[in-house]
Amino acid sequence: MLRDIAVMPHGDEVLIPEDKDTAHLRKVMENIGERMKDEEIYVVITPHNIRIDDHIGVILTEYAYGFWKYKNVRFGGLYKCDRQLAREIYEKSKKAQLPVVGINFGALEGKLSRIHLDWGTLIPLYFLPKKPLVILTPARKIKREKLVEFGQILGKILEKYPKKIGLIVSADHAHAHMEDGPYGFSPQAAIYDEKVMRYLKTGELSPLLDFSEKMIEEAKPDSYWQLLILHGVLKNRMHQVEECAYARPTYFGMAACLIKLQ
Repeated sequence: MLRDIAVMPHGDEVLIPEDKDTAHLRKVMENIGERMKDEEIYVVITPHNIRIDDHIGVILTEYAYGFWKYKNVRFGGLYKCDRQLAREIYEKSKKAQLPVVGINFGALEGKLSRIHLDWGTLIPLYFLPKKPLVILTPARKIKREKLVEFGQILGKILEKYPKKIGLIVSADHAHAHMEDGPYGFSPQAAIYDEKVMRYLKTGELSPLLDFSEKMIEEAKPDSYWQLLILHGVLKNRMHQVEECAYARPTYFGMAACLIKLQ
């Protein structure tokens, strides 16, 4: 069953905070880890694994493996994947004629059936007790309504699954906050982040569907598509946002939110 949902950032800066806002953000992530300690599976939606322009990827490998390092912090390892749940997500989404692909790597099964873990997965997992995974990858060229529909199907599957599940939406926000950053500056970055945080704090994400392509293109977010999937998961479900924090220690915005289903 789906019990808790978290939006978690994957910026290195949250690992060793150097300002008050980022330290608070890290504290919320630690609280998420404490809340999810009894979950049996994590379903992680990450933008930095297999990237397919026009299909959502459902990772079907038996294992996931990788490490990440930032300054003096090094972490990662080998994770078991819940293939039964992953295959159910893939097959039911495919049956609904959604643009999904099932992805394996190396061997069909066993230790050589192993996908590489990306920082969008590893950094949120750093704050969580180790559990089996299901990894999902969004796609940016899918129609918005299809991402929401995928989220609705995903939510129904997770609700009915016999094991306790925590859903992790890995997301950093606008990347155009600083002129000397790698993506330059756009005033749309602050507008995007302000809107996203307003909607995350209320738990009502339907206004995301009205975001202009201009704002998304200029703000350069790394969250919009995952949040549309989250909107689908939350749609028509009673839920409460228990914690929500934001920080921007560098050129991109980060947020951590804990959402409790009721």
